[in-house]
Amino acid sequence: MTNPSIPKPATARKGLFASGRGSGRQLTIGQQLLLQLMCLLIAVTVLFPIVWIVSMSLDGRNISRPTSLELIPPEPSINAYREVIRNPTANPVTFWELAGNSFSLAAGVSFFSVMVGVTAAYAFSRFNFTGRKILFLSVGFILLMPGIATLAPLFAMLSRVSFGFEVLRILYYIFGGVLAVGGAYMLYSRFRDDEITANGMIIALVCLGIGLLFIYTGATATTTRNFKLRDSLYGVGFAMISGALPFAIWNLKGYLDTIPKELEEAAIIDGASPNQIFFRIILPLATPALAVTAFLGFMSGWTEFALSWQFLTQPKDFTLAMSLWNMTGQYAGSVPWSKFAAMSLMISFPVSVVYLLLQKYIIGGLTLGGVKG
Repeated sequence: MTNPSIPKPATARKGLFASGRGSGRQLTIGQQLLLQLMCLLIAVTVLFPIVWIVSMSLDGRNISRPTSLELIPPEPSINAYREVIRNPTANPVTFWELAGNSFSLAAGVSFFSVMVGVTAAYAFSRFNFTGRKILFLSVGFILLMPGIATLAPLFAMLSRVSFGFEVLRILYYIFGGVLAVGGAYMLYSRFRDDEITANGMIIALVCLGIGLLFIYTGATATTTRNFKLRDSLYGVGFAMISGALPFAIWNLKGYLDTIPKELEEAAIIDGASPNQIFFRIILPLATPALAVTAFLGFMSGWTEFALSWQFLTQPKDFTLAMSLWNMTGQYAGSVPWSKFAAMSLMISFPVSVVYLLLQKYIIGGLTLGGVKG
């Protein structure tokens, strides 16, 4: 005779919804078929334009515009990719020079927006100071404004900054020296304390590398014309950072709020300094948010067009997005679609690679289990 006060064991579910493999109600065969058809329709809708662009890039007929829908090109060839790499536009700039400009812009925007944004977000998340709420609401208000609305004031402000190249060379040395010394000191302190971590080494090496790059650029660059901040990649980068920084602060602050404060309190009891808490506890736990913010900053800098088109006038400073627009020429049919499609795929490829490299960090719940109870 069973005791009614003792609860009956739960019946184990079978198949896809077995214990440990998922949760939810069991679907009927008809519902499963309908769901699979919907997923298949969505996949075809998303993948079809990509397949068509790849097919057009391999079309060797050099047609001015597609006249039929053919997913398998009749005369496959990679000549379009060769022409794009050799000379994408009429300007005397190679594809690799354009890619270098785009990468420098994207990497700079991503790096500085994340490094400055995470410190500001940490201050908003952990410290109480006068005007904290008003300042944070101001950051959110900036996000509501379209980026193109700031083009005119940024153009007027950056156009006023102009000086001789020797002054720029000194700025190269100062900024590069600060970054290089800071990165070298971070490496030395970690080897001295025997606390070598992957995140700390990456940050130190990135700072050291960027600093040495600035010093090398200042030592090798030669020009006779005055430097205009507006007509340079630096001006475009400053303008883009001013737009990417509010999003970085807002996004990172929300994630830092989810990190338990008990972790910092335990570190303080163990004798950790504020810098040690920030670099060894907060930054490693905030890796998913940092990865997402860095990826979005890189993608916005890599595909940026409006600011670059209005600010830059020298072909050597052009980016890939500007060159893709220049490929259309005065008339839409002046450039073969195969060349245009090949250029589009080559521009989108680095963003896909960066996403694949960071996708393992774009997860949540790294703090789960960090505090007992």
